[in-house]
Amino acid sequence: MTNIESEVASTQAITDISIAHSPDSDDAFMFYGLATNKVRVPGYRFSHTLSDIETLNRRAQDEAFFDVTAISFHAYPYLQNNYTLMGCGGSVGEGYGPMVVSLRPLTHQDLSRIRVAVPGTLTTAYLTLKIFNPEIETETVPFDQIIPAVLAGKYDAGLIIHEGQLTYSTSGLYRVLDLGIWWRETTGLVLPLGGNAIRRSLGAESHKIISKALRDSIQYALDHREQALEYAMQFARDLDTSLASRFVSMYVNNRTLDYGEDGRQAILKLLQLGHERGIIPIAPQVDFVD
Repeated sequence: MTNIESEVASTQAITDISIAHSPDSDDAFMFYGLATNKVRVPGYRFSHTLSDIETLNRRAQDEAFFDVTAISFHAYPYLQNNYTLMGCGGSVGEGYGPMVVSLRPLTHQDLSRIRVAVPGTLTTAYLTLKIFNPEIETETVPFDQIIPAVLAGKYDAGLIIHEGQLTYSTSGLYRVLDLGIWWRETTGLVLPLGGNAIRRSLGAESHKIISKALRDSIQYALDHREQALEYAMQFARDLDTSLASRFVSMYVNNRTLDYGEDGRQAILKLLQLGHERGIIPIAPQVDFVD
């Protein structure tokens, strides 16, 4: 084979894989290895698209556009025909999670009488809130505008995700409800918030290779925490290094490498409850590539 023929063969052997995830410090941390080519996979080339989680939920549901995409677990039943869940890369709340916050002290009972700003109706935060109390009136607001909207008095309360869980008190807001605590007390399980889904059409061999690549990327970040955190800081909205480190530790850890049996049980429990209570009209068929 000539050099030119060898180069052509090499080019033809490359498989391009599109990955989409949110522009958040925890996602940036776990994808650090792949995004910076610290983790390489012969024959595969990865491209990264960053978008907010509700947009990714909708796009996966409507188009199955990306090969690998971050999703809210709530969204999974709507796209399960085209995607299966990866066994790594998830965010799990170990007795903590999305919170309802308000400008004045409120009780759990007050939530039935007010309007709550939520970050999207396909988010797991929304699903868990509706399981908690289906009567709560909600309105969708971009997640990064919820705290300002509550402070401005546009909404009685807001359901916050991402870094807002660590910064809300500095704005003078009160915590009304931590859904991670409530879920733990109610079910005894962790609260699975978001994971990564991979297109079924890629096939079993690619599923195995890509899953290992993501797991290697997570492990690389955990093993090189200082460098990975420095990279993630560019996506850490309104967080100093200390808070960003704390936030990353909450959602990138051993559970991110593998949900564990109880973590997988929690995903199934969450979706089954959502279906049983009429929040999710589609019966969930939860399966993992591994």
